[in-house]
Formats: sequence, structure tokens, C-alpha cells
Amino acid sequence: MKSHKLYIAALSLLTLGSCSKDFLDTEDVTTATEQNFYKTPDDAYKALVGSYDGLQRIWAEGVALPTAAEVMSDNAFGGTGASDGLGYQMIDEFDKLRSPSDQNLFNGNWVAYYKAIYRVNMLLGKMDQIQWGTNTQQRQAYEGEARFIRAFLYFDMVRLWGNIPLITTPTTENVAQANPDDVYRLIAEDLEFAAQNLPAVSRAAQPAAEFGRVTKWAAEALLGRVFLYYTGYYGKADLAGVVTKAEALAYQEDVIANGGFGLVENFANLWPAASVENYVGENNKETVFSIRYTYTSNYNGNTDGNHWLVMNGIRVQTIPPYSQGWGGVTVNPDLWNAYAANDTRRGASIISIADEKLDFKNKNDQREYTGYYTKKYTPMADETGRSLAEKMGGVNFQIGQFQDYVSIRYADVLLMAAELGSPNAQQYFDEVRRRAYGTNFTSLAATPANILNERRLEFALEGIRYWDLLRQGIDVAAEAIAESTTVQNGGVNAQKTISAAKVRETRGLAQIPYTQITLSNGVLKQNPGW
Repeated sequence: MKSHKLYIAALSLLTLGSCSKDFLDTEDVTTATEQNFYKTPDDAYKALVGSYDGLQRIWAEGVALPTAAEVMSDNAFGGTGASDGLGYQMIDEFDKLRSPSDQNLFNGNWVAYYKAIYRVNMLLGKMDQIQWGTNTQQRQAYEGEARFIRAFLYFDMVRLWGNIPLITTPTTENVAQANPDDVYRLIAEDLEFAAQNLPAVSRAAQPAAEFGRVTKWAAEALLGRVFLYYTGYYGKADLAGVVTKAEALAYQEDVIANGGFGLVENFANLWPAASVENYVGENNKETVFSIRYTYTSNYNGNTDGNHWLVMNGIRVQTIPPYSQGWGGVTVNPDLWNAYAANDTRRGASIISIADEKLDFKNKNDQREYTGYYTKKYTPMADETGRSLAEKMGGVNFQIGQFQDYVSIRYADVLLMAAELGSPNAQQYFDEVRRRAYGTNFTSLAATPANILNERRLEFALEGIRYWDLLRQGIDVAAEAIAESTTVQNGGVNAQKTISAAKVRETRGLAQIPYTQITLSNGVLKQNPGW
């Protein structure tokens, strides 16, 4: 078990990195009327901040995508409390009969995504009426940031639900679902615009106050991720006729050569709960893009906090440095066992109750208990057991969590470039593995299978594994996710079964909220299997 004697002194390192979020602390202006707004570059800036604010809110209700993606993958189970509803089991097992009353688990997310898209579309639609003067570069940059946000939102939605309305103007009309190809075409075009029009400012040169804003490098990196998913899941040769494999690779190589990023030397130091004394902070050289959070959420409309982090926490018990949570993501022992004993990422990614000798007393209130929880994203407490969220001034630990979600790390860019066929594939692959193993490093061939396995170990519990499975084909994903094992429900052994047939039946897509289908008067159609 890690020593926590220096915890109080180190607290400032964690919290200081979370206070300087100047860009996202600005009030959004979505309540301003069209008649008195969208005239000056400053108006555009405020509307852009409103777009970032919309992005920040997408997981404040419902089921956050990083949480859902881990539960749906082979990395984790649905967990939650022994007396809770079975909604997370329904997601985990791709079976609506597990909880027929939970037809709207993702409804809050669906609404928040489209609200965020409305904000972006409103800004993009007003670009021509803003008096830019000679500030053409500023206009291009603001448009690039906005279009990246729209692409990010649509990529989330089209992966999760598959068949969604594609809206590119600020409308509230009843819009039918689009062909996924059309959605991906817009995503690709938006990201290409951002990559070509955002300034090529290296990571080190980006002002600290602007950390969290979209960069050229974020757009290029996301293009690689979208290319790999679309071509894999849909069996296509290129990204919706917009981006070829060679171009996707070139974007990753540009990030590597010119972005100014690097790997943090010690993997554990990327995560506050894994390295209390040595956490490098959120604004580090490995972060390509993150969704930023602060502790200032309240129940009066301010939604700046990381509301989903509590779902990952140890079930209703604080064991410093871990604060209590809802136990919604219990880690599959198979993930723990997938790591070599000398892989430093295992202990940095996963809380092992037994190995850390934690006195966990709440098994009777935990469903699908495995003895393992996620460490990368988990609530934290000081040595006295007080929630850091509340210590910072948050209303409570549920909505006041402030750890950012790092959507894209530099390690991901290296492994995507290797997978896309870079001449430097072996070098990039070794770079990631050398950090993980340190003096125990031994070279392994950078084959496609080895790269995908390395991605599981490197990005475990970051919301990436599920999409990496699906892009290998629904049959590969179904067989990997299928499970028949023993867990503990309320302290009693129980059988846990996930059917490969259910994954195939749903094509790995989530249930479209029934409320949205009802509100559309049947214009929206439910996904197969739901």
C-alpha cells in the first residue's frame, strides 16, 4: 500500500492545477438575444465560450460516455448499489429485459448533446454578420474551435447511438435520423477545417490561461481516431470520402513532429489518485485535448463540475486518498490479470482492494463486486477523509469533482501512428512500452494485434477500449465482451453472464431514449435489439 504521509503537503499541487481554468470560467451568453448580439469579435468569443460550456455539460446527467464505454467493454461491469435499479446491468449486458423500466438512461445526455450542438450551430451561422475587420485569422480560429467541438459531439453520438439526426443549423424542428456516412462526412470536414485553420502553436508555447482550448493538434489527433473507428466499424477504405489512410497518418505524424508533446516520464504521475505526492497536474505535456472541470457546480444552473466521477468511486466508503462514490464501474479481474506484474500501468490504473490492503467494509451494499475499482478517474479525499471537492469549496462531493477528462493523450497519437503504418511504428510502440516497464522493458514487435493489446493496457478505464473493440468488427467485439463469471451481489456470490448474441443483435449500439422517440411522434426509430 502506498504511503500517504505527504498527502496534505501535496494537496496544493493537485488543487492549484485545477484553479487556473480562466477560459472556461467565463459566463456563457446563450441567453443573449440575436438582436443585440453577434456583432463584434468579443461577442463571438463569448459565444465560443458558451460552446465550450455546452461541451462541459454533456455528461452532467444521464450516463457519461467514459463510464458507459467502460461498462460496455470487457474492462468493467455495471456495479452500483445492491438495492439500486438494474440500469447499469442493462447497459453492460445489452439486454433491455434486465431493466425494462430504464428506457431513458441516456436521455439527459441526448438533450445535452443537442443543446451543445445548437450553441455551436448558432455561432457558426452568425459568423458572416460579425464585424471582423482585418481579424480574418481570428475568425478562422474561432470557427475552427467551434467546428472541432461540433465534430467531437457528433462523434460521441454517432458511436453511441449509430442513427442520429444530423443538424447543422440552429433549429428545433423534428429531424429524422441521418445516414451515418453523412454524419461522419461532416465530422471529417469540420476536423479538417480546424486542422487547417487553427494556428500551429506548439504545446509549450500555448499560454497557460488558454489550456483546454482546441488546438490544431487536437483536431489532427481526433481525425486519426475517427478514421480508425469509421473504417473499422463500417468496413470502409477511407473516412467518408474525405480523409484517406495516408492523410490520417500524416496528421498524426504532424502532431508528433511539430506539436511539442511528450510522454510524462512516470505513467502513474498522470493520475492524481495514483501519485498523490508526484501528480504532474492537468496542464502537462502529454495532454492533447481534455474536457475541463471545476469544483463550482451548484444546484442553481452552474454545471462546471465533473458530475460523473462519483460513479467510479469505491462504493459509499472513503479510504484516503480515495473518497466515496457509487461503485458504478467495478473492474473485471481479467483486466488486472492482463497486465504483467512489472507493468507500472496496472497499479496506476486500478485500485486493488487486496493488494493495497484497503479495509473495505461495504461489500454488502455493492453489486457485482470484484475487488477492483478504477484509479485513473476516482473521487479523492484528504487524510482526514474529507472530500477534496468539498475542501475546495464545492457544494458537495457529487457535483463538485474537478478532475478533467483527458480525451486524447500523446501516447494515443503515437499508437495511432504506429497502427496506421508509420515507418517509425516500432519506435513509437517502444516509446509507450518503455515508459510502462522502465528497466524491465523488452522489445515486442509492433504488429497490429500487439498494438491493439497495448492500447487496452495503456488506455484502460479511460473510455477508449470499447470503441477499439467495435472497430475490429462486431464479432470480435462480441466474443471479447461475452462473459460468464462469478461476482458478489451484496456480499453473496452470483453468476454474471453477458451474451455475445446480445452484442451482435444491438450491433454494439446503445438504446435511443424512448422519450425522444415519443417526442418525435415516431420519426426517430429505435436501434435493433432495444
